[in-house]
Amino acid sequence: MTTNDQIEAYLIETELPFERVKEGFWIIHDDTDAIENIIIVHTPPVITFRVKLMELPEAGHQELFQHLLRLNATSMIAGAYGLEDDNVVIVDSIQSENLDFNEFAASVDAIAFAVREHYEELKGYFPSTSAEE
Repeated sequence: MTTNDQIEAYLIETELPFERVKEGFWIIHDDTDAIENIIIVHTPPVITFRVKLMELPEAGHQELFQHLLRLNATSMIAGAYGLEDDNVVIVDSIQSENLDFNEFAASVDAIAFAVREHYEELKGYFPSTSAEE
């Protein structure tokens, strides 16, 4: 089973700036590579990666939801777009039992890729958008 110390070692190996909020909970802070505020939570036997992309617009949900579903089916390397409260998020979960660095880094990279590649087109569904987390 992967320990929190091993996950922290993986974070150090990625060379991304991060903060340990509490045991089993980290936040990556790298605004230079469009992956600001990726939250990582280890609740054995699962590690969850999450980033809040933007708040839902007041209207036009159906077109946005259809677009997010298309992206999930065609463009997501790992994880998926979803909704959390009134926010569009990207979430990925992986098993921590036999986790290695490559799997861990692939999840972080896949989320960063999705943010970089999809944010501009998604914000077209929003009258005024700010990526907060």
